[in-house]
Amino acid sequence: MKTLTITTNVEELHPSELSEEQKTLADHAVRATYRSYSPYSHFSVGAAVQLADGTIVSGSNQENVAFPSGLCAERTALFYANSRYPDQPVSRLCIAARDDKGRLTDSPISPCGSCRQALLETELRYKNPIEIVLVGANSSYIIHSIHDLLPLCFDSF
Repeated sequence: MKTLTITTNVEELHPSELSEEQKTLADHAVRATYRSYSPYSHFSVGAAVQLADGTIVSGSNQENVAFPSGLCAERTALFYANSRYPDQPVSRLCIAARDDKGRLTDSPISPCGSCRQALLETELRYKNPIEIVLVGANSSYIIHSIHDLLPLCFDSF
C-alpha cells in the first residue's frame, strides 16, 4: 500500500487586499445574498461570475420545501452565465454568505460537492481555469482552479 499526500493551494488575505476586480465581484456576490430565498436554512448565499469579456452575472441560493429541489447560488450564477453567454468562458467566481442575523459570515464558505463538480465541468467546457474568490468579513480565500478544491475529481473526458 502507498499513501498519497494531496496538497491544496489556497491564498488567505484580508478582504481589503483583494484586487479591484475581485472587490467588484465580491460586491456583486454580497448584493446577491439579499436576493436569496432561504426560509428553511436562514443562510443567504450569493455568487457572482465574471466572464472573459468582463460581464458579471450573479445568483443566489433558492430553497424549496421539497428538498433537494432548491439550487445553490454558485450553480444558479454558473448555469445562467453558461446559458445566456455560451461563447464566453467564466474567468472568476466569487461566493459570499450572510448568517441568520443578516451579517456577512466572518470566514469564507466554500462550494458544496455538486457546485464543485459544476465548476469542474465549466473549466473543462472552456478549457480555462476559474479563479474562485471566497469572501468573509474577516478573511478571504483565493483558489486558482477548481482542481485545488476537487483534486481527485470525476472527469469523464
